[in-house]
Amino acid sequence: MEKMTVLFQGDSVTDCGRDRENAEDLGFGYAVMAASEFSARNPRRNVKFINRGISGNRVRDLRSRWQEDCIDLKPDLVSIMIGINDTWRRFDADSITTPEEYERDYRYILNEIRTKLPKTKIVLMDPFFLPIGDKEGWREDLDPRIAIVRSLAKEFGAVYIPLDGLFAAQYIISEPEKYSQDGVHPNWTGHAFIADKFLEYVKL
Repeated sequence: MEKMTVLFQGDSVTDCGRDRENAEDLGFGYAVMAASEFSARNPRRNVKFINRGISGNRVRDLRSRWQEDCIDLKPDLVSIMIGINDTWRRFDADSITTPEEYERDYRYILNEIRTKLPKTKIVLMDPFFLPIGDKEGWREDLDPRIAIVRSLAKEFGAVYIPLDGLFAAQYIISEPEKYSQDGVHPNWTGHAFIADKFLEYVKL
């Protein structure tokens, strides 16, 4: 039975309370939901899932730990969702990540994959937020990052999951509070939605 390793990378949305002392722990969010659902549907497949998301990370943080937390793990597939903290820190800490810096660091980690792990499949998921609470100016800051992710996905031949748009389509028919309490961190329904879209878009 052929082995396969899937790596989830990102910030708190991916981290979701995982035990960092336990390398096998997937947290309580979309990573464990996607892994569990896939394993239940495919009992004959030998797929290992790893979560290395870290709460609070920006793209610069991902770059600084990329060798240890991606390249050294030699995943067959790496799924990345990063960017909401690059926007958030502008508004709560006056710490700005420009679109140029965001693209530079994001491109670095993708080039590292292509150079050192040329057979690894890449999945890029939009950073997103839902219109809950006072987030004036967030859309103006986040939209350029989403455009960068989309462009990089095309350039690097990655699977692209447009989460921001997919969520927007959902809260046309239901309230955004169904998926999140603060607009950034998904609740159980929000995580299940991401897991469902991951399995729909990614053909493992």
